[in-house]
Amino acid sequence: MVKANWDTEELIENWTLLPAELNLVGNKVGANKIGFAVLLKYFQHFARFPDSPKEIPDVIVSYIAQQIQIPSNSYSDYDWQGRSITNHRAAIRKLFGFRVAKVTDGEETVDWLKAEIIESEQRIEPITELVYKRFRELQIEPPTRGRVERLIKSAVAKYEADFAEQTLNKLTREITEQVETFISGLQQQMEEGLEKLDKGMPKNKGVGILSKGNKGLIRLSPFDALPDPINLRQLKGEINRLWHKTSLLDILKETDLRIDFTRKFKSMGTREILDRETLQKRLLLCLFGMGTNTGLKRINTGIDGENYQDLIYVRRRYIHKDQLRSAIAEIVNATFEIRLPHIWGEGTTTCASDSKHFGAWEQNLITQYHLRYGGRGVMIYWHVEKNSTCIYSQLKTCSSSEVSAMINGVLKHCTSMEVKKNYVDSHGQSEVAFAFTHLLGFQLMPRLKRIKVQKLYRPHAGVPDAYPNLEPVMTRPINWDLIRQQYDQMVKYATALRLGTAETEAILKRFSKNPFKHPTYLALMELGRVIKTIFLCQYLDSEAVRREINEGLNVVERWNGVNNFIFYGKGGEFASNRLDIL
Repeated sequence: MVKANWDTEELIENWTLLPAELNLVGNKVGANKIGFAVLLKYFQHFARFPDSPKEIPDVIVSYIAQQIQIPSNSYSDYDWQGRSITNHRAAIRKLFGFRVAKVTDGEETVDWLKAEIIESEQRIEPITELVYKRFRELQIEPPTRGRVERLIKSAVAKYEADFAEQTLNKLTREITEQVETFISGLQQQMEEGLEKLDKGMPKNKGVGILSKGNKGLIRLSPFDALPDPINLRQLKGEINRLWHKTSLLDILKETDLRIDFTRKFKSMGTREILDRETLQKRLLLCLFGMGTNTGLKRINTGIDGENYQDLIYVRRRYIHKDQLRSAIAEIVNATFEIRLPHIWGEGTTTCASDSKHFGAWEQNLITQYHLRYGGRGVMIYWHVEKNSTCIYSQLKTCSSSEVSAMINGVLKHCTSMEVKKNYVDSHGQSEVAFAFTHLLGFQLMPRLKRIKVQKLYRPHAGVPDAYPNLEPVMTRPINWDLIRQQYDQMVKYATALRLGTAETEAILKRFSKNPFKHPTYLALMELGRVIKTIFLCQYLDSEAVRREINEGLNVVERWNGVNNFIFYGKGGEFASNRLDIL
């Protein structure tokens, strides 16, 4: 674009008609005279013609009109679409030795931009100036500004397409190698696991494989009871002697004195008017009332100097889900730090997860009646590490997926613990769950209720006699091609879960709600069968693994029992319809 403001010196330097140029203009009359003069000087200055009369500022038109002694308003009568302007442009091009741009010139410009310019510059305006400069050097009249912009966008698009193709080809090679490494590793684990289980079956007293008609069944013998630890009775007695009358409120207060977790609760307003000591006291009372389900009204009746409205104010202004999670993480991390390794063992990387049913009002939007629990209510899903510290809890409906809750807890807990194994019962596992947990980097270890009907998949086709002792429970070979084709999509979904850009429940529903199975879902199920087969080989071959899982789940079940003791108020039922209270 031509700048709007020109001072006298600039006009003289750039827009003055020389004697030879005045001679060219002299044989024109009226509007053609000033129009030709403007085109001449414009082309001389920019090596192109203006796209419209509006590109020429009035100050330039007036200056040229003065030189050729013609009224400046004659410029508005110049025909920009007729035969005269075509002849004028041709004469000016001939004068300066330029020619009209051809289609091939545009194609060459695109190639030049793609090869030399786009890599370092993709802004339209700077590239436009470079294109005009190149046309000037080649003595070619450039196309209109709109055409030049389209050429630039075409060059950018082609550059990006070529770059994407090159990157894809490079990534494809890398991904192909990665996929093959991934699959070969799984095949090796399946082969080793099946071979070890097959060889050990004759001596495996705890596991039997039976043939019943055309079906094979797996039989597991129950565990022999282990003797109680030597000092367990004395330890329980000593704990009861020292702390049998300790109040839950005293435990909560002592925890805050040691850790100062109440500092995590900040006002949602712009300022705080309560002093720290008063706020700390009220926060502890609110947390105690909510945690035991006794309610704030009953709490304030036994505490001097506090009333119900004060506690309600603190609860609404200071206690919110994110702050509660932050405070819980503070307590959990402090618990991990204070443990003595010679008593508690080294830092744990295993946890167990399970849900517990709590009664809730029927008007609550997430309350559901469930036949299994014999009433209405909601579920709280816990993740508890092996030494009985809860690292994450979440609210869910009775019918929602425990698989998604299990994955969410491992990914979203804010503690310092790194979860490498997660024990679940039958409701917390599925073939898709096995696939996602493997892709997310931790091991799913379920206690399978229907262990007798489980099947083992073959790593390769064409070897039906490879595992004779397992033959009754062996089934078809794994479809490795399906896993290979959908590997990148499976990784994308797993990455979305890890980064929190997608919810587990939403992904599982997306796959399962459609009667036509999504190819990625089928691949996840196939991968899950691989991981489940590897797990079953370990589970059936080793009594230690079975005991490990059973002990881990006993921990979370004891946690559920402890919650009956802590959450004792109002019959253990949520007496509120507000999600923030639940």
